[in-house]
Amino acid sequence: MATKIRLQRGGRKSYAFYRIVIADARAPRDGRFTEKIGTYNPNTNPATVDLNFDRALYWLEVGAQPTDTVRNILSREGVMLMKHLRGGVKKGAFDEATAQKKFDAWKADKQKGLEKVAADEAKAKKDAAAKALAEEKKVNEAIAKKVADKKAAAAAAEAEVEAPAEAEAPATEEAPAEA
Repeated sequence: MATKIRLQRGGRKSYAFYRIVIADARAPRDGRFTEKIGTYNPNTNPATVDLNFDRALYWLEVGAQPTDTVRNILSREGVMLMKHLRGGVKKGAFDEATAQKKFDAWKADKQKGLEKVAADEAKAKKDAAAKALAEEKKVNEAIAKKVADKKAAAAAAEAEVEAPAEAEAPATEEAPAEA
């Protein structure tokens, strides 16, 4: 029986969620499977992968063929590298400790790269928020200036209306006082 490591679709319409399964190559995509070894959610940023590393490595070593997408997922998780390193151990190129040391170095480097990407993304988000805040302050200042100019114009117009009325009022009051 030819086995495949493939994705089995789940989730609702327009929100795909996949299970990573071991299935017979003749079985339909969402049909019968032998074992579920993980999940893959492409809707998050970055995509979320929950994988049983040991079972995935076991199935690769016994000959299960991953689909292209699953191969990429397994590569990102390090399963393909570990399979390669174990092949070197079997051939006698190096021992198990060296293989584990190489894998741990790769994993640390990968983690450092992921942290750098996350930090860059957070910095870009913070810079965008600061830029948006500065633009909003500029717009608010322009609106405040327009409102202040409008109030000043209204106050000036009111002062012009009151000034002639005040000039006429004391004159009429002074005239009867003199008589």
